[in-house]
Amino acid sequence: MNIADMEKRIVRYGELKPCKTAFIDAHTPGSDRKENFTIIGGGVSESADQHVHIKETPGFNVGAAGQPPRCRNSLHSHRTAEVFFVLTGRWRFFWGRWGTAGEVTLTEGDIINIPTGIFRGFENIGTDYGMIMAILGGDDAGGGVIWAPQVIEDASAHGLILAETGRLYDTKKNQHLPSGLKPMPVLTDQELKQYPEPTTKNVVPNHVARYWDLMAMADTHPVNVIGETGILVDRPGFEVDFLTRGSSQKIEEVTDKHSVLMPMRGHWKLLLENGETVINPGDTAAIPPNLKYNIYPAMTGESSLYRITNTDDVAGPTWKKN
Repeated sequence: MNIADMEKRIVRYGELKPCKTAFIDAHTPGSDRKENFTIIGGGVSESADQHVHIKETPGFNVGAAGQPPRCRNSLHSHRTAEVFFVLTGRWRFFWGRWGTAGEVTLTEGDIINIPTGIFRGFENIGTDYGMIMAILGGDDAGGGVIWAPQVIEDASAHGLILAETGRLYDTKKNQHLPSGLKPMPVLTDQELKQYPEPTTKNVVPNHVARYWDLMAMADTHPVNVIGETGILVDRPGFEVDFLTRGSSQKIEEVTDKHSVLMPMRGHWKLLLENGETVINPGDTAAIPPNLKYNIYPAMTGESSLYRITNTDDVAGPTWKKN
């Protein structure tokens, strides 16, 4: 692969195309200013307006959410992994049927692997527009979002209807459910009993890793953040590693797996056999299998990078050791 072909597999932060009507709460006050980005794969967007930057998926999806201060993403659940790391800003993640079972505040560089099968939401509690990067398990990202009943009910009051197919229709734009389609049913009380209510004490130790801890641990070797033997133990169909200047200095990589490079801090030189480029915070580089490359900081200063690699594990519920 030449460098020109590689550039087509790099999505630059400044070229991300947002969708402001990606989800059912797009008109609900408090959630109506958020932006959704699908970087690799279609993600779980419910809107036909969503732009997909790279359609080919490597066993997982990569996306992002951008929100101004005090804007929140409503309570929902996933069947496969949903991992976030904070690129910019200060964010509150909360969970439970009503979002009151537990919460944690994450700052820049922190990462969370939210357990499957619980309702979760997140809110920008900083003072500026913030961005969180997302990794979703599975080529189809688990088949879509499961919304808490009150989210569907609130959305209907503001003109948005979700079809049973997972497609969104906006009555404010004179859109209506096609003949023969029914609205997405809300979960019954019996179904809601299947969604656990873990406390902060249950979630944080096993599902959150802090940036400066990772920086210290990755001073000489890459750190496995999410994996069977990772800091956050899971087998979601991919692994997440964390690299710094000391653990990546001109490392030559070649693997039969797909890798995605997502810089957190610093400017990183991506060197191929026949050319080079630089990737920066917020950029996403999709490295195909069996491509020999080097990745190392291009300048002095703080440097960190998340690397996601697909595995042979099947995407599904959060994995636990027996």
